[in-house]
Amino acid sequence: MEEILTSLGTLWETFTVRGVTVFARQLFLIAIAVVGAFFIHRYSQKSLDKYLESGGLSRLRSVLLKIGQRLAFPLSGLFVVLVGQLVFHQFDLETPLLDILAKLLVALAIVRLIVYALRVGIAPGPGLKAWEKVISTGIWSVAALHLVGWLPAVEATMDQLAIGSGDHRLSLLMATKFVVLSALYLLLALWLSGVIEQWLRSAPHVNDSLRVGIGKISKVVLLTVAIILALTEAGVNLASLTVFGGALGVGIGFGLQKIVSNFISGFILLGDRSISPGDVISVGNNYGWVKELRARYIVVRNRDGVETLIPNENLVTTDVINWSYSDRRVRVRIPVQISYDDDPEQAMAILEQAATVNERVLRSPEPAVRLMEFADSGIALELRVWMTDPEEGVGNVRSDINLAIWHGFKKAGITIPYPQRDVHLRQVIEPE
Repeated sequence: MEEILTSLGTLWETFTVRGVTVFARQLFLIAIAVVGAFFIHRYSQKSLDKYLESGGLSRLRSVLLKIGQRLAFPLSGLFVVLVGQLVFHQFDLETPLLDILAKLLVALAIVRLIVYALRVGIAPGPGLKAWEKVISTGIWSVAALHLVGWLPAVEATMDQLAIGSGDHRLSLLMATKFVVLSALYLLLALWLSGVIEQWLRSAPHVNDSLRVGIGKISKVVLLTVAIILALTEAGVNLASLTVFGGALGVGIGFGLQKIVSNFISGFILLGDRSISPGDVISVGNNYGWVKELRARYIVVRNRDGVETLIPNENLVTTDVINWSYSDRRVRVRIPVQISYDDDPEQAMAILEQAATVNERVLRSPEPAVRLMEFADSGIALELRVWMTDPEEGVGNVRSDINLAIWHGFKKAGITIPYPQRDVHLRQVIEPE
């Protein structure tokens, strides 16, 4: 309370006869700071927009430029205020208004920086807006408490609300610091992991599996370091967390074993390189190409645009058909039957010619036609063609070839037989 009265008394002194001039000069300097910051922000906004639109910038440089856009106004205003404070102090003049404005500008810079970090690390949505409101409210509340001089008293009260004692003491102040620092460090860790992933994508000599593996490991390490730093900075004794670590181990052994199993299976898949982004795989009834490898699952997208999330453990413990594991070439079989009245050699020539209608069919190995069997309804033939891009679909190639076969057979007069059976009656019972 005494600190509040003292600050109010200092502010009141500025309205004295001598202080009116100091007060007016501070207001004039504040006006200069606001107007100057506005024009600097506007100029930097236009210049940086043109520079960003030019393209060809790395992710790190682009992020730094966007941060500069958001901090141009508060930092330029803060620079003018600090210069004004230095001049006032040279003449032994107090600057209560400038002190308040400097703290407000610092708070504004912190809010803008954290909000931008949130937008980089979190996808747009209701959760992002909620985090922005919570963090902005928290920073402005701390700034307000600091301006009125209540912040030390609030910290002391929060520190008194504690459980335990000695090294195992946990207060409300420590918990609050841990939450705030965790949010800041985790945002920084997510941003750094994004920068690393962007760098890995642009690295020409890094294969897809190694790229995903390094990205995952770096993300886990950065998040772990962020939590440890937050605990240390908040004053939490790490030795007191051994009990919590034991409870976590029991939880993993019972309830979280599937999650941990999927997580470890993901690293196994990356280590043996059995599945990589872009591979065409079949798992059970799911067929498609691997779009993304995640810590717990992989994303498989089929030709219909449907994305299936398959847990990593399933890929380790069940049979997986990888159409592009060692060789991206796959063979497509197209069975056809013709009537026993038709010439099979002529039909086989038509099949070979039909294989060339689609550009995705490889010329080497050459398409091949085989006479498979003499079936019940007709002569069974099979056309075999090779292709290297199964992720683009197999059905469209099969459709083009089947249509060409139909036109070729129709032109040559070759018929496709209906299923038929001969039934012989050995004895006919006459009705009585």
